[in-house]
Amino acid sequence: MTAGMRPEDTPVMTAGLRPENTKTFDAFLALSREIGADMLKTQGAGGNTSFKQEGILWVKASGTWLSQAGERDIMVPVAIEPLAAALRAGDPRAEKATDFIIAGRNGSGLRPSIETSFHAVLPQTVVAHYHCVNTIALSVLEDRDAMIAERMAKVPDLTWATVPYRRPGTPLAREIDRVAGDRPDVLILYNHGIVVTGETVDEVRLRIARVTEALRLPEREGAPADPAALAARAAHSGFHPAEDCRSHKTALDAASATVATGGSLYPDHVIFLGTEIGVLAGDETVNAHAAARKAEGRDMPKMLLVPGEGVLLSDELTAGGRVMARCLAEVAVRIPADARLVYLDAAQEYELTHWEAEQYRQALDRQESQTA
Repeated sequence: MTAGMRPEDTPVMTAGLRPENTKTFDAFLALSREIGADMLKTQGAGGNTSFKQEGILWVKASGTWLSQAGERDIMVPVAIEPLAAALRAGDPRAEKATDFIIAGRNGSGLRPSIETSFHAVLPQTVVAHYHCVNTIALSVLEDRDAMIAERMAKVPDLTWATVPYRRPGTPLAREIDRVAGDRPDVLILYNHGIVVTGETVDEVRLRIARVTEALRLPEREGAPADPAALAARAAHSGFHPAEDCRSHKTALDAASATVATGGSLYPDHVIFLGTEIGVLAGDETVNAHAAARKAEGRDMPKMLLVPGEGVLLSDELTAGGRVMARCLAEVAVRIPADARLVYLDAAQEYELTHWEAEQYRQALDRQESQTA
């Protein structure tokens, strides 16, 4: 983006295969880009937005970043009614949604988001789904029902519903379809994120701002990171100190470290960071930790906490993984100390790590990291 330009002024670079209402679609792309540029709302390839017009659902492509909307051609056109019907009929084609792409207008050649089917069953024109860190922090609490209701009471004119955790894709879409007919303005997805809907881009933008404020949680303050000490521990190990200074917050207070190491909180945590966060003890180095794990027949995690010093990340971690380290930090510092949490169980972790759609998204992330 050229210096001095606003996001809405960024030139749209697409293949010319777009909805007829260009001005409205450009506004939709600008909103998508705003959501994607806010780390507290969206991290990397997480989240997706959609726009409906004349029976076509324009939805973010799988593995692409919302922050690139309008700068890259990341929206895929899908036929709404056939996809919604397939989901409701239990047709397995609804999972990938690739059979419902309008090929003649798909200039990107990409496949639609793994969550396209729930966009199809929501009747509103504009749908924004993103991984708001405040929402995630609330949605993993054992007493989340009461906590969320208390905060949503601040926006009494908005209708809302909660959705139990289901694997993204058709399992989640079926749960959302149960409440879609009520036309909720907001959906809180447990252990996942949020969906905000509306008939216009401006309506959704305003609702996002209001709900963001209503769900806001205070974050704990921690000690500053110690990059020099981290670098010494990681010397010649294939790990490095997290470059984003805010990613270190996970290791800088005991409550946040407990949250992060207690289990998997949400899907992208599992997909990009794995099911375990490691911890270095005392003056242990990364190499010593790796040797001890190898002797026990255990793999090295992608992320290591050094209590009081900061976070170390594997050199093999992709760009998507690095922003997920930041996401975990932002979630952890917002969860009240000593709160009882609901983590994903082993079966839920397994279905995420062995799901072809997520393997595809990871492959795109690796490819993007290699060419960046």
